[in-house]
Amino acid sequence: MRFQAILRILGAILGFSSMMSLPALLVAVAFDEWDVADAFLESFLVPAIVGLAMWFPFRKVRYELRLRDGFLIVTGIWLLASAVTAMPFMLAPPYLSFTDAFFESSSGLTTTGATVIVGLDSLPKSVLFFRQSLNFYGGMGIVILAIAILPMLRVGGMQLFRAESTGPVKDAKLTPRIAETAKALWLVYAGLVAACTVGYWLGGMSFFDALSHALATIATGGFSTHDASFAHWDSSLIDSIAIVFMTLGGMNFGLHFIAWRRASTAAYQHDSELKSYLRILAGVSLLIGVTLWFSGTFESFPQAMRHATFQTVSNMTTTGFTTTGFVAWPSFIPLALIMIGFVGGSSGSTSGGMKVARVIMAVRQGTREVKQLVHPHGQFLVKMGGRRVSESIVLSVGGFCTLYVLSFVVVTLALATTGADPVTAFAAAATTLNNMGPGLGEVAMNFQSLNDAGVWISAFAMIIGRLEVFTVLVLLTPAFWRE
Repeated sequence: MRFQAILRILGAILGFSSMMSLPALLVAVAFDEWDVADAFLESFLVPAIVGLAMWFPFRKVRYELRLRDGFLIVTGIWLLASAVTAMPFMLAPPYLSFTDAFFESSSGLTTTGATVIVGLDSLPKSVLFFRQSLNFYGGMGIVILAIAILPMLRVGGMQLFRAESTGPVKDAKLTPRIAETAKALWLVYAGLVAACTVGYWLGGMSFFDALSHALATIATGGFSTHDASFAHWDSSLIDSIAIVFMTLGGMNFGLHFIAWRRASTAAYQHDSELKSYLRILAGVSLLIGVTLWFSGTFESFPQAMRHATFQTVSNMTTTGFTTTGFVAWPSFIPLALIMIGFVGGSSGSTSGGMKVARVIMAVRQGTREVKQLVHPHGQFLVKMGGRRVSESIVLSVGGFCTLYVLSFVVVTLALATTGADPVTAFAAAATTLNNMGPGLGEVAMNFQSLNDAGVWISAFAMIIGRLEVFTVLVLLTPAFWRE
């Protein structure tokens, strides 16, 4: 029964994933891209038929999923969805190999924003729109979307939600029913995308570019329709709009929902993680801006702060948009911008990284240990927002940070064994595990220089990072497979 229930869900998700090609199919028809339309139609039909064949025999199976089943299903969903959405990149321009196509689709769905494609400006609009839409689908999470719209996933939905959602505390629900929670999050998400689209459009983008970049901005995904990213417009107004909405995308969407439902900003004002998140963004932006100004990289202080703030927000929220090549910026700046991706955005956001709450807790736990050494008999508590954090959460955060850093080390070494130089291996591991996008060395602009082994390692690192390490690594333990 358990295996049949899992097949039923994976079959339904396979069929659902095939539907991601349909909006791009409509765009292809609208722009008379008929050859590309055939590719999207095939990308819809083949996985839809396979998914139906998996789902139909077990459609009446009822089995209460456990948390351990959620880990397996969620990981399987991301792998299946990445494979299915790779098809258009193989059947239509740029006609990628399966390895590169899987990397591109998993980068889109995990909202990493890394790419193996050069020549975005010359691709058909339908392919560009499909690529941007992957950021949109992956931003809030394929699983949460599925829970919201597929009634069959209401069985055991909480287990899937816990395995998919981000942050140190995963049991909080905004509404009594988990499907309603997922829908609430998606309504807020779609509303922000609409507002961002209008902002970009009024700022000077074409409507197509405005919508495409809004899909990637709120998802903190980083895909662009131009190789030059935001440098294509070189507009301080557009950059400012992007900074605002990237910042909103890196905030807890539960706060957005509560603020919308209560028509009040009180939820924002009382959230300690949000305050820390904004302080880090402001502090790092100022530090980098001052450094750029004194180094003479930009002519004026406002111009230096514009680019410093944009790149700091882009990297910390793990969006990955760029205005200028920050790799060439002086002093410590390039490395600092890569490292800030490890912090990431708020828990419950679309950002990658370890999340601000975890980093703050880990720092306070370390501070507590130092105090304990000085005062062995003292009683010191780890607090967030003036409230004590339970020891179980503190231990969980410590374990997560340890495994996260260990995963980073393993991915770095694995990439080095494929022939990547140390700087490239370090940056590729950091940018993929943190779902950030731009790196250093050979992966500063794209991942074309990596061989197939390096591309596969990077693709799986993106999925591990998107699912916050535990969800995937738990599958590698023998205890998981024992009944």
